[in-house]
Amino acid sequence: MGSKKKESALQVNISTQELWEEMLSSKGLTVVDVYQGWCGPCKPVVSLFQKMRIEVGLDLLHFALAEADCLDVLEKYRGRCEPTFLFYAGGELVALVRGANAPLLQKTIREQLQAEKRVLAEGRERRVIKDEALSDEDECFSHEKEDGDDEDAVSSEKACTLAVIKPDAVVHGKTDEIIMRIQEAGFDILTNEERTMTEAEMRLFYQHRAGEEAFEQLVHHMCSGPSRLLILTRTEGTEDVVTAWQTLMGPCDPDVARREQPDSLRAQYGTEMPFNAVHGSRDSEDARRELALLFPSFKFSDQVPEAPLGLEAEGEGPGEVPCSPEDVDEASRDQGEAVR
Repeated sequence: MGSKKKESALQVNISTQELWEEMLSSKGLTVVDVYQGWCGPCKPVVSLFQKMRIEVGLDLLHFALAEADCLDVLEKYRGRCEPTFLFYAGGELVALVRGANAPLLQKTIREQLQAEKRVLAEGRERRVIKDEALSDEDECFSHEKEDGDDEDAVSSEKACTLAVIKPDAVVHGKTDEIIMRIQEAGFDILTNEERTMTEAEMRLFYQHRAGEEAFEQLVHHMCSGPSRLLILTRTEGTEDVVTAWQTLMGPCDPDVARREQPDSLRAQYGTEMPFNAVHGSRDSEDARRELALLFPSFKFSDQVPEAPLGLEAEGEGPGEVPCSPEDVDEASRDQGEAVR
């Protein structure tokens, strides 16, 4: 891709329009990690890219980095906290993946590389896409679905639960790793927003703990920096989404989590109370209240299944609500205007 580019061990840094045009003219498939300068490239996927490069060879597969603020062509990606991976072949956009979703990235790389090989060897028509992900209709999804695969991943109505990646995990750069763990565990992320909470929001959010000694510390911590808010559903396995999320989080206290569930998120990413990395609703009623507070446009089904027993969150139990694509779409369009 030319000696003018500054190369790391794996990914080429595209910092000018000239280098962008040169990338578009490259033979084969190029995967571009579009990132924001304030958070940097998506480091958790580098090992996957290295593995793929070894697996398929060097001739037709390339990886690049592009900071959105440096290139006018990437203007519409500016200010978006979620990693975006653009797949280019023959100078055209042929696929994209949103979020550090390792299984989907691996699948897309293999499929698009095979498709490009057929284009080059057999003269087949290249399938070009338009990035519609910034439209209202598509804003809520974290990646593109292809050719009907996973067509039931978001059905007309599914049980959902709230997940929050807390400021302590976000400030230490663990968001992408946690999201990868969530997706690898079989969850679908219907909404993914980064937001800094207000004190008023957190006092309402944790009002059931207002009498506890640690209440003020908890509120202060949750307002200390950005959190990542997720609405989760689940399409794999027989375990319901709430129980599955509680299991993945582990016990509330990170020290207990490290003893009892060393592979859990709180064991891996939490330090001490209240810095336990992630939050989950305590029951179905509380999930409704929390989602109404943080996503006021979110709609609920009239029928809410009774939440099963599971591991407790912050002195909390499981919670889920049925939701639909329309619910999530409206919630995502409400750009963070939570109840004050």
